[in-house]
Amino acid sequence: MRLVRHPVLCNYYLTYRCNARCSFCDIWQRPSPYAHREAVFQNLKDARRLGVDIVDFTGGEPLLHRDLPDFLEYAQTLGLITTVTTNALLYPKYAEALKGKIDMLHFSLDAADAESHDSIRGVRCFEHVMRSIEVALALGERPDILFTATNHNLHHIQRIWENICLPNRLVLIINPVFHYNEVGEALTPESLNILRQWARKPWVYLNEAFLKLRADGGNDIRKPVCRAGSSTLVISPQNELVVPCYHLSAARFPIKNNLFELYHSAQVQKWIRQEGRLSGCEGCAINCYMQPSFAVEMNTYWWLALRSTLKYNYMKGTWRRYLYQKIKARKA
Repeated sequence: MRLVRHPVLCNYYLTYRCNARCSFCDIWQRPSPYAHREAVFQNLKDARRLGVDIVDFTGGEPLLHRDLPDFLEYAQTLGLITTVTTNALLYPKYAEALKGKIDMLHFSLDAADAESHDSIRGVRCFEHVMRSIEVALALGERPDILFTATNHNLHHIQRIWENICLPNRLVLIINPVFHYNEVGEALTPESLNILRQWARKPWVYLNEAFLKLRADGGNDIRKPVCRAGSSTLVISPQNELVVPCYHLSAARFPIKNNLFELYHSAQVQKWIRQEGRLSGCEGCAINCYMQPSFAVEMNTYWWLALRSTLKYNYMKGTWRRYLYQKIKARKA
């Protein structure tokens, strides 16, 4: 049963450039401009008109865009919940400018020691994550620790949870790795079983629907669970609307100050109706599109995701920030 028929999330790619070289990602290999300032403001306004509640400023490394603080502030005035995931290389430099503007701040940390984490990330950044946690806490921020779980680093979870998350009351987000093109990997049944045990731990958020989807073999194009095109707006640094998702990029439409009209156009809606049904959608389990897909249609995945989401909101008090943003937007 479909519950929501408008997009709820905007994945806004500010740039594909990145100052890390992660082994499970290939976005840093792509040449890229930076999103144009005025286009971002206009697109955020149109995204809100379309019903979007959350904007994820992403990349690449979103902190590479010098206007990120302004984008975040404007998004909040519109009543949007803001989220940013960073490798933390630049966070200490911009922490003051970002203070209070990111509702859900995630620091990526994939291992409990510098050698292992830096090997995964392709650059030295473990020490920057540790420093960023100190800086954020000193500013009254509560960043989440985002752990990308592969078949090879699960033994690091315990130490990160015990040594970093529990003492500082920070949520450990376990993000199961996904594969696409020639990047990433599929989690083994043994790895999925380990992650199921972690999903119930305090101060841990792991969307259990992700695990079931992987156990089920991913998206089935004959009976798709993916609602990427209709639940999520994907905007490229080149100011294009990308459908049905970034990773498939079946079609790209230039946005010329007309995102609202463009989204409702026949050409875009034609592609949206094919969400989850294209040949490249078979077996897909990409988290950043399955998460909103689980939120807009009631099914088995919806119930599992709801339980995990309620747990996260309780730990973070996200519902209070969301209510505050709504009130603030109405007064603006």
